Amino acid sequence: MKIIKRLDILVLKAFFGPFLLTVVVVTFIFLMQTILKYIDELVGKGLGYLDYAELMMYFSMNILPIALPLAILLSSLMTFGNLGQFNELTAIKSSGISLLRVMVPIAIWVLGCTVGLLYFNNYIVPKANLKAFSLLYDLRQKKPSLDLKPGVFYNGIPGYSIKIVQKFDNDTSIKGVIIYDHTQGRGNTDVIVADSGAMYLFNDNQYLALELFKGNSYSEFKGDAGGSSFLNPQEFVRNAFDKTQIIFNLSSFDLNRTKEELFTGSRQMKRIDELTHHIDSVQRIYKDVSLNSSGMLQPFYYYTQVDKADTVKAKKNHLKNDTLSRANLLKSKNPKEIAIRAANQARSVKAYIQSNMVERDERLMKEIHEFEVTKYQKYTQAVACFVLFLIGAPLGAIIKKGGLGVPVLICIIFFIFYYVFSITGEKWTKEGVYPANFAMWFGNAILFMVGLFFMRQAKNDSRLLETDFYLILWDRVQKVFQKTK
Repeated sequence: MKIIKRLDILVLKAFFGPFLLTVVVVTFIFLMQTILKYIDELVGKGLGYLDYAELMMYFSMNILPIALPLAILLSSLMTFGNLGQFNELTAIKSSGISLLRVMVPIAIWVLGCTVGLLYFNNYIVPKANLKAFSLLYDLRQKKPSLDLKPGVFYNGIPGYSIKIVQKFDNDTSIKGVIIYDHTQGRGNTDVIVADSGAMYLFNDNQYLALELFKGNSYSEFKGDAGGSSFLNPQEFVRNAFDKTQIIFNLSSFDLNRTKEELFTGSRQMKRIDELTHHIDSVQRIYKDVSLNSSGMLQPFYYYTQVDKADTVKAKKNHLKNDTLSRANLLKSKNPKEIAIRAANQARSVKAYIQSNMVERDERLMKEIHEFEVTKYQKYTQAVACFVLFLIGAPLGAIIKKGGLGVPVLICIIFFIFYYVFSITGEKWTKEGVYPANFAMWFGNAILFMVGLFFMRQAKNDSRLLETDFYLILWDRVQKVFQKTK
């Protein structure tokens, strides 16, 4: 028992090092890929390090369910590859301990990761997505930081348009200032022109002060027909100054947080029970629409409704003469006119079906399929941890190569297969080719069978991936051909 316990500790120590390193590296790589998609919209807005750190923390929680199966695959490959490369696995087998028994401690850990990732996907990831995408929306809506560029009108401050000719190296002194004041809503009627000036921020960057030197302010007042300036429709006022100061409120540059409740309708922010409830609700709506489709088309068949109504009225009120008069009126109509009217009705029915019913059905089914994909992803990503372990552990024992060379190459190959199978299952579900309970599990099922195959080969000490095996096989094939000749 002591030998087995020491063996379990040895295997776990050999596994945890590559596992933790791989989780961090893979999460960082996918995180940078995600952040780079939005970096152009975030740079230049004066965001602090804490804003970026908060956004990256939330996105890393969203990426962890993708990184964890890949980390388990690579670390199990490296662990058993190292044990095989240094003949430690051979010594363990020679002592009477099977390969399956060596895998038990890591398998228990992976099973724990599978259950934990399912809980993480169901409870933590929806909250992290809610925080991440609400924060990302607010950061994208935030105004760029104050940046006056020479020769360009700056309109970032509400109600003002500012242009400077030159900015000096100290970022305080400016020259050639033109300010259009639009706060009164009168257009370009209030203008301030100055030869030079200085600008600085104060009160925790909440206000901008502009000190202007040697300039003029111009104001133009336009009258209306009912006012006192009817005879003098325009008044022009000019004031000269040697020095003046203008204070701008920069509160519009602050980061305003939107209520997170506005984002809870997205499927990425829902748990499994919420997704199931939403799918059931949309399915009931879809069935109601399908059942009521015939009733929606009844208004297009008004001839039939008039005849039935008239017949009922005739039976109840004994108005036989009225019924006969309507029948005679229909008989008196031109058959060609009746055919044209019927064709127009058929076109109306067809247009209604195409524009309303078909689009409504497609929209509802698309929403159902998208929510099913999100629901089953929470299960498939968790189960993928154990499935990829069944591939990585025996494959490492077969190839007997540790380090970051061959294991990384093999890991990339199988992860590509896993990714392709996952995308294929999602596409089948969204397009309605196969039901979600089959399409979403398709990739895991294929890889599970591959893992069982490698497990059988490793248990039987297969030389399937050794070059000597194929060289010997090729020599045997050549001998067979020589005998036949």
